[in-house]
Amino acid sequence: MSNSKHILLVDDSRCVRMSYQWVLVQAGYKVAAVSDGEEAVRLAEEHLPDLILLDMLLPKMSVPDVLRKLRQCPNTADIPVIVLSSLPQSNEQKLRAEGATLFCQKSALDIENSPEEFIRIIEKAFTPCRVASSTGAGL
Repeated sequence: MSNSKHILLVDDSRCVRMSYQWVLVQAGYKVAAVSDGEEAVRLAEEHLPDLILLDMLLPKMSVPDVLRKLRQCPNTADIPVIVLSSLPQSNEQKLRAEGATLFCQKSALDIENSPEEFIRIIEKAFTPCRVASSTGAGL
């Protein structure tokens, strides 16, 4: 699969970044990976990725703060953002209000055994009619 879309991957876990990056590159995406919220905002403003994958718990800047910064900047305001979390999300609506395109629990992704499902979620974020949640049901 050849793809010209650029993805900014933000996760403080090196292992997670490497796993996700490998799957995305194999699917043909160009990927930049960083480990904290401040770097994510800076890189997003500089390189204008087509999609941002944002871990829920980041050092240096909270996810709601990252989302607000991205949405306040005209150049990054329309970039789809998928928030990934290891924890069940009780404030998903707040994240959506802050500008998240999609919330996905990492436990719903079996990236090692089913990378196709992860790529399918990524591709859904690029469609005009974006889904609000990806907790495993309804996709």
